[in-house]
Amino acid sequence: MQSEAPGRDAELGIALPNGRVKCTACARYCEIPEGKAGLCGVRGVVNDRLRLFVYGRVITGHVDPIEKKPVTHYNPGSSIYSIATTGCNWLCQYCQNYDISQRRKVEGVEMTPAQVAQEAQRQGAHGIAYTYNEPSIFIEFARDCGIEAHKRGLFNIFVSNGYDTPESVREMGKFLDCITVDFKGSGKQEFVRRYIGIPSADPIFNTLLEIKSKTKIHVEITDLIVPEVGDDLESAKKLCRFVHDELGPDTLIHFLRFHPDYKMMQFGPTPVATLEKHCKIATDAGLRYAYVGNVPGHPLEDTYCPGCKNVAIGRYGYLIDAWNLDEQNKCKTCGYQLPVTGKLHAQKKNYFQFI
Repeated sequence: MQSEAPGRDAELGIALPNGRVKCTACARYCEIPEGKAGLCGVRGVVNDRLRLFVYGRVITGHVDPIEKKPVTHYNPGSSIYSIATTGCNWLCQYCQNYDISQRRKVEGVEMTPAQVAQEAQRQGAHGIAYTYNEPSIFIEFARDCGIEAHKRGLFNIFVSNGYDTPESVREMGKFLDCITVDFKGSGKQEFVRRYIGIPSADPIFNTLLEIKSKTKIHVEITDLIVPEVGDDLESAKKLCRFVHDELGPDTLIHFLRFHPDYKMMQFGPTPVATLEKHCKIATDAGLRYAYVGNVPGHPLEDTYCPGCKNVAIGRYGYLIDAWNLDEQNKCKTCGYQLPVTGKLHAQKKNYFQFI
């Protein structure tokens, strides 16, 4: 490893008596020896100090609709400047962004946090999304960007696997406004061990409890449903009960259609009927807002008013094509207060609508 390492010193780490440094940015808690990096490839030890090698290095940056994340009850219709670094703390065999997340090189455009926020503003974005790889592995850089974003009236979103720690959640509380936590295969242990490379999904559940108890961050849940190996209905029931009981019945859950990619080309797209079964499990568990994702035109893309059952927000892919809420985000038909944060933003016309 270079004597003059790129990036800057990381803050989430603890020196150990054996000479290693324990990284506390994610639930792997890598104990890293001198001259080596953790599994993510971007946090390593140089001269007895933990370094974040990708601090100030942005591998991609462009504007997306917020609905692409997917986030549907936070500033709907808004534009977000999506950025990422290289590296990741998961080894997902189905990853659609593997060229970014599984790259273990320090690459990308050099940008200061102020420049990231300025670029988001220049492109007309309403916020910044830290996405495409796991943002907790570059939490110090994300935090500094997020603080700069707030200075300019922009909000911040994590698209996260939730494999975090109390230390990283504490940092999130300093700048993060919204997070979508993405379960895979409903968090079933056999699935996450084989296709992700983690022992269990328990740290994700713990992260959600930590976020709820220690922060005011808006939370939405996604669940990638992989046919044959990640579509277990009992696991979905367990997840939905947790979301209902611990996070509340107004917490959104999106069941996402799998598309073959990377090292999982042997499976086809998730049958739509399977996603519909998962949505029914969610509503049977008492969750008021369950969505089908990656199926443009499906009725379960829409938001239905729990009061009168009419369409409150109509969608097609990433587009909002119906808005039946008043200025307080109450249903215009029956007056039911929907848990939607922020106003409807005018959407750009050139969004690509399909994944």
